Amino acid sequence: MHTYGKKYREQVAKVDATKNYPMSEAVALARATSYAKFNATMEVHMHLGVDPKHADQNVRDVVVLPHGLGKVVRVLVFADGEGGRLAQEAGADVIADDETIKRIQEGWAEFDVAVATPEMMGKVGRLGRVLGPRGLMPNPKTGTVVPSADLPRAIREGKAGRV
Repeated sequence: MHTYGKKYREQVAKVDATKNYPMSEAVALARATSYAKFNATMEVHMHLGVDPKHADQNVRDVVVLPHGLGKVVRVLVFADGEGGRLAQEAGADVIADDETIKRIQEGWAEFDVAVATPEMMGKVGRLGRVLGPRGLMPNPKTGTVVPSADLPRAIREGKAGRV
């Protein structure tokens, strides 16, 4: 039979297994009972009461994390003209032109998020076989295909840690 360590037993004694804790109290308790010497990861499981077999009951959303991902996110923007200027001012790392599109077709992918304007989707569509499997293809459902006026917001969210 397995015996638990002293630190584990001390932390388990602080938790009432029969009680359902409110979210704020549960997070505070999880932080208080962590005895690891590193920043541990916390998982949240929720019962939503939906049936994923039905297409109208699927749950998908995008969240901007309040403190980011903890790493530097490189944003590539497919825009030209006024959109390209706005993206440059907003802090995009790379503004894609025809030469960059050719490099991406050859396998270059030194960026973490790709944002595009609807006008550029004709050119970006050809990159689907390269960007799609890597999860980098701009998509209106995930908020990465935006009008030129919304580029600064999309770039800011991308750099902030949008998942």
